[in-house]
Amino acid sequence: MAGLPDRAAIEIVYRGEAGRVLATLIRLVGDFELAEEAAQEAFAAALERWPVVGIPQNPRAWLVNSGRHKAIDRLRRNIALRTKLKALGIEAALEADTGTESDAEEIADDRLRLIFTCCHPALSMEARVALTLKVVCGLETAAVGRVFLVAEETMAQRLVRAKAKIRDAGIPYEVPGREHLAERLTDVLAVVYLVFTEGYAPSRGDVPIRSEFCAEAIRLGRLLLELLPGEGEVEGLLALMLLHGARLAGRADAAGELLLLEEQDRCRWDRDSIEEGRTLVRRALSHALPGPYAVQAAIAALHAEAPSFAATDWAQIAGLYQVLLHLQPSAVVELNAAAALSMVEGPGRGLDLIDALSARGVLKDYYLLPAARADLLTRLGRTAEARSAYDEAIALAHSAPERRLLERRRRGLSG
Repeated sequence: MAGLPDRAAIEIVYRGEAGRVLATLIRLVGDFELAEEAAQEAFAAALERWPVVGIPQNPRAWLVNSGRHKAIDRLRRNIALRTKLKALGIEAALEADTGTESDAEEIADDRLRLIFTCCHPALSMEARVALTLKVVCGLETAAVGRVFLVAEETMAQRLVRAKAKIRDAGIPYEVPGREHLAERLTDVLAVVYLVFTEGYAPSRGDVPIRSEFCAEAIRLGRLLLELLPGEGEVEGLLALMLLHGARLAGRADAAGELLLLEEQDRCRWDRDSIEEGRTLVRRALSHALPGPYAVQAAIAALHAEAPSFAATDWAQIAGLYQVLLHLQPSAVVELNAAAALSMVEGPGRGLDLIDALSARGVLKDYYLLPAARADLLTRLGRTAEARSAYDEAIALAHSAPERRLLERRRRGLSG
């Protein structure tokens, strides 16, 4: 035992262990709702018991064991459910004494299984993100709702439906076999990066950044790397998030207005995160076949290392975008590649590439395409056309901070 704690001390312990406890209970119970209820009841029991006897030496095992017994009690109170689950041998597994002192490898497997379950491709992307934030990251339902700008009650209903789909569709609580791991890991990494980008550049609302979601995504990236050491794309994604996250403090001004990369005070960037990201980039690129996240991280590292916007190694960045186009061909990557090449070969070359992309109509609703055109037209001195391109971008932008940034750029045009 370790002293007589107050509620605050117990809550700190619980927050640190809650994800692992829930993951293990889901494995034992086979049902999200029952496991969450059991975890909450175990926490309530800890609040009652630990101030009297102290925090156990292994609080995680205590909470899992308590939750296991709470789940058994609930099953016994629900005769119909008990009969159904007993037929599957679940109640017998819960009643067994094995596994309460789960070792680190078993706990890691539980958490990895939980991540892959929440990110199953049978679920919509919104459901995957919401479940990941709620179940893996442990965010409150209200906080998850804020990501999607919906009320807590609405998000609670969506989460219930997502969990029901997992149950009714028989989605397995498991890590896919080696033959399917790569394709499923791609889905998981996409969900984690979507959580990050929703914090870095919120798609909705009136805030320029949501740093708490960036932090949660980075925490997930660290967890994945801990669970899957040596996976190059996990290293690449974590590096990418750290390098972008390092710039968060400089991403907006004192009034909360977005700043372009060339406007940011680089002294405000987090050098420790940059150094950690650079180390991970080197590891990710050392693999025989570096993936898209590793290449994107290498591009982010070049931006982070540059002493100024003008001194950025644009030639190398343009070259890396060509590599990325080969690995992950998309219109958005083409747009970014054209913008980078304009810094090497001039705005006219970039504009030709973007106009060709625009003519294909693949990004007709993507505000960054006319925004990029407006920037290139401004650099070419074609002010009237730039103003028109900014008007188009402003009309397409979804978030208020993005619109205000574009409006500021438009007002700054001379002539």
